[in-house]
Amino acid sequence: MSVLLSTFAERIVHWQLDHGRQHLPWQHTTDPYRIWLSEIMLQQTQVSTVLGYYERFLNRFPTVQDLAAAEQDEVMPYWAGLGYYARARNLHKCAQVVQNQYQGRFPTQSQVLATLPGIGPSTAAAIAAFSVGERAPIMDGNVKRVFCRYFGIYGATHLRATEKQLWDLAHQAVALAPADLNMSAYTQGQMDLGAQVCSRGQPACERCPLQTGCFALEHHVQTELPTPKPRLKQAERSCQMLIWQQGNRILVEQRPDTGIWGGMLSLPQFDTPAQLEQFMLGQGTPVSSAQKMAEFTHVFSHFKLHITPWWIQAPAALYEPKPDELWLDSQQIATAALPAPVTKILEGILATGLWD
Repeated sequence: MSVLLSTFAERIVHWQLDHGRQHLPWQHTTDPYRIWLSEIMLQQTQVSTVLGYYERFLNRFPTVQDLAAAEQDEVMPYWAGLGYYARARNLHKCAQVVQNQYQGRFPTQSQVLATLPGIGPSTAAAIAAFSVGERAPIMDGNVKRVFCRYFGIYGATHLRATEKQLWDLAHQAVALAPADLNMSAYTQGQMDLGAQVCSRGQPACERCPLQTGCFALEHHVQTELPTPKPRLKQAERSCQMLIWQQGNRILVEQRPDTGIWGGMLSLPQFDTPAQLEQFMLGQGTPVSSAQKMAEFTHVFSHFKLHITPWWIQAPAALYEPKPDELWLDSQQIATAALPAPVTKILEGILATGLWD
């Protein structure tokens, strides 16, 4: 094993410098704030999706001080559509901690970074490696796949025993590497290798710098490693969404910080048609006057949500919003903190010309 580990990091560095990604906007900075932002956005989100969000976010919040000074409601629209909205809430909390406890200077030590909201050990190590070259190993999903295949590690990677084995190997690989190891290239190289070569479906083993000594390639078990996580039947839920239109405005509500779409704006949502009908009767409008639209399904990581929208053009008499509700003008859709399926519904109505 020590023979396999002794050249592991160097081979990845050489490959990354010659073949890895070099032109991502966050690669050419040592600013821990910008690196942190990219790492949080990249969690469970593809690079191609993140690029536009990253630039827009930095244009609005160029420094950690700017982000800390903003209200959460000001931050959420710049995350709308990225999903996993707890990341945005933790991003805002983290910025405030940095401002209040570290005088606005973003930490660069992995052990300190890992204590901040929303930053786990792997993300902390990546920030430290990219910003100051700290010899701290990472272990995200792509990297786990590379390690499992190269070293022949069996066992679902979410299990504590498997994860400990992978982290131990990651620390050994860094410890056995030369003192002048380019930690930025090594860290980026592991990410690039997992995303571009040692991919989940069809790994391009012929282009991999780790061909020599790779357990999975030698034993033809690339499709078996990493060990698949047992498939559980995905839970399913249903809800009714009300598109309550008065003039060119739509009623939206602020979601609680916990739960799906936490902190975002959304259409009024009801678990059952009976609850929807009760609400409408309370406004003096029978549900029969609403137009039932086609049901569609939005898939989350852990369940499917079947959404049935109901659209109604209400009388001119204004409904009095509750403290957590507000009227959204049609021109505000593009910039409001709306989850993707709600934006889809409202843009669909706009496209019909019915929202004038």
